[in-house]
Amino acid sequence: MEIAGKNIIITGGARGLGRRFAEDLKKAGGKPYVLDVMQESLDTLKAETGIEGEIVDVSNEAAVEAFFEKFTAANGPVDVLINNAGITADALFIKQKGDEMTKFPLSNWEKVININLTGVFLCAREAAAHMVKHKVKGVIINISSICRVGNFGQTNYSASKSAVDAMTVTWAKELARYGIRVGAIAPGYINTEMVAKIKQEVLDKLIEKIPVGRLGEMEEISKTAQFIIANDFFTGRVIEVDGGMRI
Repeated sequence: MEIAGKNIIITGGARGLGRRFAEDLKKAGGKPYVLDVMQESLDTLKAETGIEGEIVDVSNEAAVEAFFEKFTAANGPVDVLINNAGITADALFIKQKGDEMTKFPLSNWEKVININLTGVFLCAREAAAHMVKHKVKGVIINISSICRVGNFGQTNYSASKSAVDAMTVTWAKELARYGIRVGAIAPGYINTEMVAKIKQEVLDKLIEKIPVGRLGEMEEISKTAQFIIANDFFTGRVIEVDGGMRI
């Protein structure tokens, strides 16, 4: 698929990696439109880049359905969806200290699953429905993670990303008959705002485990998304971009 002139929706697109996707795809001639939950970030993005967006809770079915209907009516159907929105809420599954037992909070589980898994499901479902309805041979890209194999303290996050991988393969099989391709990217530790919140001593130990000896850069993930869009023979696969690191 040629990027130029295509309608591209990016969730979690006003900051970090999502913003980089939007900026680079605009430079490539695409027409990115971002969804986020931070109005201040949306305003900053528009002021600095001219890229439009709006607040949409990707975990809310009615809100997602309404957005895709409105967007299609105003701009035509989506050609590319990048499911980038995601959060973390880390905790140990069980922790015992003396006589005190701490359990993984259900609230942590629910809020991560709602955004990282249900949000991906809802946005992809609506994007695919509009692609099929309007006979668009589109592309859906889901953002997975190196933590999809299971990571210490991330029961919820790892479970959500592993499930995203499974949905990617499933949708690629189901949607191929309509000419819709589905792929995923599993980044390692990338130089983003989320990673910047990690304590420096912890981050230093993580970098020691990366064979290339550094964090990844957002540009390197953005180029991977452009490869998926452009390569019409790519579908049903997860590309690992992690500097050779294994958890």
